[in-house]
Amino acid sequence: MTSIGLAVIGAGYWGPNLVRNAMATPELRLEWLCDLDEDRARAVLGRYTTVRPTSSVEQVLKDPDVRAVAIATPARTHFDLVRAALEAGKHVLVEKPLTPTYEEGAKLVALAEERGRVLMLDHTFCYTPVVRRIRDLVASGELGEVQFVDSVRINLGLVQPDVDVLWDLAPHDLSILDFVLPEGVAPVAVAAHTSDPIGAGRPCLAYLTLWLSSGAIAHVHVNWLSPTKIRTTVIGGSRRTIVWDDVNPAQRLSVYDRGVDLAAAGEDERRAALISYRTGDVVVPALPEREALRGVMAEFAASITEGRAPLTDGRSGLRVLALLEAAGRSIQNDGRRIDLGGTIR
Repeated sequence: MTSIGLAVIGAGYWGPNLVRNAMATPELRLEWLCDLDEDRARAVLGRYTTVRPTSSVEQVLKDPDVRAVAIATPARTHFDLVRAALEAGKHVLVEKPLTPTYEEGAKLVALAEERGRVLMLDHTFCYTPVVRRIRDLVASGELGEVQFVDSVRINLGLVQPDVDVLWDLAPHDLSILDFVLPEGVAPVAVAAHTSDPIGAGRPCLAYLTLWLSSGAIAHVHVNWLSPTKIRTTVIGGSRRTIVWDDVNPAQRLSVYDRGVDLAAAGEDERRAALISYRTGDVVVPALPEREALRGVMAEFAASITEGRAPLTDGRSGLRVLALLEAAGRSIQNDGRRIDLGGTIR
């Protein structure tokens, strides 16, 4: 099988990770690393490489040996870069968020479909072994009906100069939620509350509530100001509950056979007497430790070769943007619930 010629655009924080994993993916053949600072691109590649550094996006897009590009640049540049790549006939992998606005993202998704090209989001967490296992557990019905989701992503993080904490951190949790929810279940309304206690000029902590079409509620807490790093997600089901602790590699995922049961009530029975608590085993599944970005690259190559949509396609990026924009409207209206006008899938 002929490998797919690839160019990486952006040699900053994330670009070197894309370069390293592209080089380790047999289905891909890295041709170019493009950055406005060509010396930085050259430094990333090192002395012993056949990959060419350049500062010219036009040079990359004109190369017939390049069938695909991976973009790791600031979100404000995504629309122009992705559009240029699609118009040049290239398949595109782009880091989150797809674009700064839903309107721009929708134009790119439509263009990719019109040109018959793959547009894939680098929702990296969706390619971790733990999130893949969570998705399988939810889809198999082992948890029963999803009753609630609670996600916390907090640490003493870098206050970003161009985005607030919701746009910086929440796309991780929203893309994971989009990936693992069972078929037919999707957010129908959003409310968000934020605070800027240090006077940074943008929200530094946020609480996001999502109402799901099944009647369940999902809650996301993101925070740049916590002295302690916490990365936990709890998915409660009618049969079992999942706890994912991403900072505990020894027990990253736990499945609890514990919960609350409610028996059918008779006319004369008090409801309180019908609630019982179930305490069962805790199972800690064995999970392989492998770099998620390797899975991203493999999925990008496979979707191109097989002519199919990737697991995290452009529309998954649009769904995340729809939630972020709705959260923004809620913040502007003092945390009011914003209906999404039906489910977004």
